[in-house]
Amino acid sequence: MGNYQIKTLIEKHLNYRFILMTEVELRTELKNWSRKDLIEWLTWNDSNGIYNDEQSMSEIGNIMTYNEGVEIMINQIIQKNA
Repeated sequence: MGNYQIKTLIEKHLNYRFILMTEVELRTELKNWSRKDLIEWLTWNDSNGIYNDEQSMSEIGNIMTYNEGVEIMINQIIQKNA
């Protein structure tokens, strides 16, 4: 993805800024996030995923922890950058 394309994406939505971060920068950023923030980003990034507690309990039988959310987010970003 070229710099112009990345800049255009970021201008459309700030959530795209994470694709520019290294994993270390991303982990540092996410230390300031709440579990709710993670769920909102994951839902925005993957609308077909199961991230909110109600749907997760009914379909999987448990809820996503903060640490699981961090790992899922990082994996999704790394996959987009690959």
